[in-house]
Amino acid sequence: HTPARAPPAAGREVFAQQLAGRGRVCGVQFRPGGFRPFTPERPVTDWTDRRLPLATAFGHTDATAAAVLEPDDEDARVAALDAVLTPLLRAEPRILDQARLAMRLADRIRTDRTIRRVADFARSEGMSLRALQRLFAGYVGVSPKWVVLRYRVHEALERAASDAEVDWAALAAELGYSDQAHLIRDVTATVGVPPTAYAR
Repeated sequence: HTPARAPPAAGREVFAQQLAGRGRVCGVQFRPGGFRPFTPERPVTDWTDRRLPLATAFGHTDATAAAVLEPDDEDARVAALDAVLTPLLRAEPRILDQARLAMRLADRIRTDRTIRRVADFARSEGMSLRALQRLFAGYVGVSPKWVVLRYRVHEALERAASDAEVDWAALAAELGYSDQAHLIRDVTATVGVPPTAYAR
């Protein structure tokens, strides 16, 4: 039985989880490319846009989650979580090398704001476009184009927050979008409101 995919809002769109009552929540944020070594037998696209029980992802039981959440001290909870995750890091050297490459490339996209075209980016790294796409599918879980556009959305949000008047058509062209409507749609999908509302 294959678990059903969650709605798109579970991953690449705005995601919210309502909590009720008393208790604790503990989360881990992996760097883009950094999750695959913990589940080396499956490409990260298998996890994209899905919400799964811990047991489905890692084979752990509810008792494992309870052991992580039980300590009152935050440092103790972090140590307990580390004790759960460390044994899962069982990837062979090839997987680790590819994960490091994926993390480096994703980080370059994040920091180098001149990157607009994926084909040019692949060429600058000495890779074919198809090889870059396969790497991101297997280790990041989304396409390199999606990563480029997501970080450009972040750039647009920074501009919206800092400038009283934003020429959205000009900004869309500057960020590599085909038109203003596509930029506004991506911004809205990312933060849940149009960019003009976000800037207020």
